Amino acid sequence: MQNISFIIDGRICTTEKGTNLIEAAKQNGIYIPTLCHFKNSHELGSCRVCTIKLNGRAIAGCTIKIDEGMEIEVNTPELLDTRKAILEMMFVEGNHFCPSCEKSGDCQMQNLAYETGIRYTRFPHLFIERNIDAGAERIIVNQNRCIKCKRCFEEIRTNDGYKVFSFLNKGSKTVVSVDYEQEAKLSEFEAEYAMNICPTGAILVKGKSISKPFGNRLFDQGIEGKKIPFNKTNINKTNSLKKRVATTSLAGCFGCHMSMLDIDLGLLDIIEVVEFNKSPLTDIKKFTQRCDIGIIEGGCSNTHDFEVLRTFRENCDILVSVGECAIWGGLPALRNTIPLEECLKEAYLNSLTSEDNETIIPNHEDIPKILNKVYSNHEIVKIDYHIPGCPPNSNHIWSVIKNILFEEEYEIAYPEFKYD
Repeated sequence: MQNISFIIDGRICTTEKGTNLIEAAKQNGIYIPTLCHFKNSHELGSCRVCTIKLNGRAIAGCTIKIDEGMEIEVNTPELLDTRKAILEMMFVEGNHFCPSCEKSGDCQMQNLAYETGIRYTRFPHLFIERNIDAGAERIIVNQNRCIKCKRCFEEIRTNDGYKVFSFLNKGSKTVVSVDYEQEAKLSEFEAEYAMNICPTGAILVKGKSISKPFGNRLFDQGIEGKKIPFNKTNINKTNSLKKRVATTSLAGCFGCHMSMLDIDLGLLDIIEVVEFNKSPLTDIKKFTQRCDIGIIEGGCSNTHDFEVLRTFRENCDILVSVGECAIWGGLPALRNTIPLEECLKEAYLNSLTSEDNETIIPNHEDIPKILNKVYSNHEIVKIDYHIPGCPPNSNHIWSVIKNILFEEEYEIAYPEFKYD
């Protein structure tokens, strides 16, 4: 068949008539990200990550078959931001806890978030309580991670042609349902194939771990030489030669502070140009001077955290959230899908470690009051920079800090930009 011509972002491309746009772009060295498209025969258009403009109209790119003379926009600033926003909404709409997910490092949605440089989401996380369906013989469906891409819906069938997965309910209540009778007909290979074609960690096979060591996972390294963009904001900085830094740890594990200390002998260079003020590293309890930068680890879970955040915002020119807990709540936010009263009863009244007749939910004026959920720091105060990771490594943290304070050149290597 003779090739035809079409245009992507002003560039003339060629392919066979009727080729899917995603595949046609790939043939011409142009990458269009997608989470639902995985075969030329499937035109699902469900994830919308591949949104492009055809003759000025926004449309899912995977639903387009190439015809002569098409003019297509792919990588305009507007479309790049649209894709980034769509990915952010996927993260906040689902309960995605990358540090605890079996597919972390091999997750296609996580990888696209790396590719687009998402450090935090501009939308609040919903933390909706969802079920984990483990009723089938081998397959588990974690509704918290499902993005309704339809891959399993369209691809997984029994030998006699019956679908194993389907959609249940409508609108925001839509979930992927498993037909237990048909699922039992799948071979072990077919069950694992269902797990592997899922772009997130929503489909798992009982007894089959897909976790891999760091460095061996599919998206640990990325494209050779790939750098993650670091977008600076315009913030007034002091002219003092020695910068003042404050740090604190809120609802977290203190792992980010441990990561900061992993700079080892580099601390000797840091203290030549940086003076630490209020910080667990110095045991200074209160601000004694205004600081150039405040580094916040951990999310906001109680009234004390709330006041600490406000104090840091008032006393620091620049605030940086470090780690997953600070950026979106992290593992402490696992309680966000459960009513607070139920959490307290489970912890203090129904705990196996509680002594007989000694069960009581602590309630004293000196004890900080627990908030209804764990909040990300930027939901409470304005945060100027975000450093994701659980924890981010020391090189990542201090490279960002030096870039902010001293405007040193900075690019982060792809393997250092992680959510776990």
